[in-house]
Amino acid sequence: MVGDRAELTWWPQHPTLANFRFIFGESTTNLIVALDRTATKPIIASLLSASFGTAIAMSVVRRRCLWPVAFRRGQNLPLALIQLRLFPPMAVMIPVMIMWSFLHFTDTWWGLALIYGIVTLPFAFWLMKTFFDDMPREIEEAALVEGCSRLRVFLRITLPMMRAPLASATLFIFILNWSDYLIALLLTNREWATIPVYMTSLSSSMTGQLYGAKAALGLIAAVPPVIMASPFSAIWCVA
Repeated sequence: MVGDRAELTWWPQHPTLANFRFIFGESTTNLIVALDRTATKPIIASLLSASFGTAIAMSVVRRRCLWPVAFRRGQNLPLALIQLRLFPPMAVMIPVMIMWSFLHFTDTWWGLALIYGIVTLPFAFWLMKTFFDDMPREIEEAALVEGCSRLRVFLRITLPMMRAPLASATLFIFILNWSDYLIALLLTNREWATIPVYMTSLSSSMTGQLYGAKAALGLIAAVPPVIMASPFSAIWCVA
């Protein structure tokens, strides 16, 4: 029995590229489609979530937001946003599935982009709120004294100073959306299946789950986030 056990090694004894050949060979079309479907929604959702999260964080930190009485000074808004992440995902996805099916948003890129933006909005808000809290308010007040409007102060002073935090928040949200499995599984069929959903289809009737092909696909799927982070490296270094 001892001799039949597989020996554990740090390095593979027989390296092979057969799994990559399988991914880029027999299923090349499905892989390209899955990559395209996976990249479209996270990019759109990341931009939406980062934009709205930055605007809400700015308004809450500077106490200039126009909300109802309960949110007039932004005191309860951070707690209300974080409550979106307190519920179990399955408890939230059941009503979302019903609502998305009624609105015909299932298996569409805009339906997934919208739900991704809503789900990741608390992350964008809390990340940007932390950076706005650390930003000296005196810089903006000096620009207001000089005659700049609040919109011009935000566009010409605040936003350039927030380039590195905004890039960090956008990249973090993109990674969350890129690696999502549950939402894509429940709200897509075949037209807009993402990489994590496509990975579950890598199986064979003879051998069962193709773990080698899944490992190769996982390595391929890790490349786009690295490429997305490359343009931001200069911004982070300057900041």
